[in-house]
Amino acid sequence: MPSSLAVEFYYVGNFRTAILWVQERYADLLTVEERTFIECFFGLTLPAQALLVRMIMRRGCHFRLSKLDYPEIGDSLAAALMLLELGWLSEQALLSATEVAKLLRKEEVLAHLPLLDRRAVQKKSELLEQLLAQDLPAQSFISWCPNLDDRVLSLQVGELCDRLRLMFFGNLSQEWSEFVLVDLGIYRYEPVKITPHSRGFQCRQDIEDYLHLRGLRQHCDEGHDVEAILPALLSFSSENPYLRTRQSRLLFQVAQQLERCGELEQALTLYRQTSHDQSRWRQIRVLEQLGRDIEALEHAQIFSQQPGSDEESQRLERALPRLRRRLGLPLGKRTKSFAEARLDLTLSPVESCVEIAVRDHLHQDTAPVFYVENSLLCSLFGLLCWDAIFAPLPGAFFHPFHSGPADLYSPEFHPRRQALFERCLAHLEQPDYPQLLRERYREKFGVQSPFVFWTTLDEPLLEMALHCIPAHHLQACFTRLLKDLKANRAGMPDLIQLYPHERRYRMIEVKGPGDRLQDNQKRWLSFAAEQGIAVEVCYVTWAAA
Repeated sequence: MPSSLAVEFYYVGNFRTAILWVQERYADLLTVEERTFIECFFGLTLPAQALLVRMIMRRGCHFRLSKLDYPEIGDSLAAALMLLELGWLSEQALLSATEVAKLLRKEEVLAHLPLLDRRAVQKKSELLEQLLAQDLPAQSFISWCPNLDDRVLSLQVGELCDRLRLMFFGNLSQEWSEFVLVDLGIYRYEPVKITPHSRGFQCRQDIEDYLHLRGLRQHCDEGHDVEAILPALLSFSSENPYLRTRQSRLLFQVAQQLERCGELEQALTLYRQTSHDQSRWRQIRVLEQLGRDIEALEHAQIFSQQPGSDEESQRLERALPRLRRRLGLPLGKRTKSFAEARLDLTLSPVESCVEIAVRDHLHQDTAPVFYVENSLLCSLFGLLCWDAIFAPLPGAFFHPFHSGPADLYSPEFHPRRQALFERCLAHLEQPDYPQLLRERYREKFGVQSPFVFWTTLDEPLLEMALHCIPAHHLQACFTRLLKDLKANRAGMPDLIQLYPHERRYRMIEVKGPGDRLQDNQKRWLSFAAEQGIAVEVCYVTWAAA
């Protein structure tokens, strides 16, 4: 292996870095096949390494040789010879009619595939329908197209490389292209100290369990019969909290599908077996659909004693009087609803969205209006609490491409970092906290964060926000965020109007004709009213032409 690579082979260097990282951190979990692959990869010539990595980074597993044209590699067939000898590529892979048609242009389908109707006016999709109607067996590319001057190379180590990618990233949603985006300066990540022991999976079974759950989810997502996966899903067990969360989320998804299909008893059983944060109120709704109102009321009363979130509390507040009314029971004391501050506007119809129209209408030079939705408060929170969010706790970060901690939305996220967040929020009690946020903004600008919206938050907006929003409002908003990061980061008003000369602000939720407040917006507005935050709901009607 050369000590350094020419710049055009950057992707080979990235892949080497990744598999060496995996070899270092997962040596005790790697299979013989995986260890052999890593060792053999470094024994390949540079062109062979480059061709393999190019194919791994592309979608699919079947590639026409004529399409594998890379100047830095040169002769792709020569580069492929070592890979063919190792069995990492194959020219004999069996291709279905759909797969071979996907590799060919329409005119090639007409010329080389066994069609009964070769009229050129047909679409390629119609030609494929002809092939599928013949129920032809899968065969090699050369058998399909013996007279076509091209070859097909099929990647045989795709699943193995996916496992290595899973070990590196801790998930299969991130692609090898993450490296490229960093190389190009498109993405920047917070450098977090990662020890040799930092990894997403602690035993080989964790890796197999992840892949098993992923297969079950794909079966579900592709619209197959969900009952076919239930035995495997219900019997799944793991010591890994991340995998248990994935199983719980999939159970909830299956329960929803069963509920939509009218399989209510089975859906109810699954809702009771998942710890998903929405499963409890779904149980109540299914019990209502089954006509078991007494049982639904009993559950609602128990759940309301200790609601899991503001959303659940809101839904229970609606369910309890509805159920009592249906059962002929006293309604009980109702929670006082917030008094909505209403602003009505009649505007000329515009091509832009209604929020932009209201922003432009209300904007003043001395009181500018910004369309921020959830981005402003979340960004200020992200800047203030940067150190807590990116604290290098065990299991939080295990590769250099995390935009946020792996446990961000887990129930343990805040408790594990409670002291760190308290320290961050304590800065709001000091008069110099705006300077801290200014410095943090300049230091971290452009670095990936789960909370900071760099495209929305420019320095003028940051300065005005810090000048106009009092610290105790920020304290209240950030404390609410930490109660339920996933739910409470949404529902904030669309617009903010800042009055720098008066050091005050107001927030404005915009509703176009026929639009209504959503539940998360109602929760946020109620919270704002409790905290004395000035917020209005602007209802827009369009003026007659």
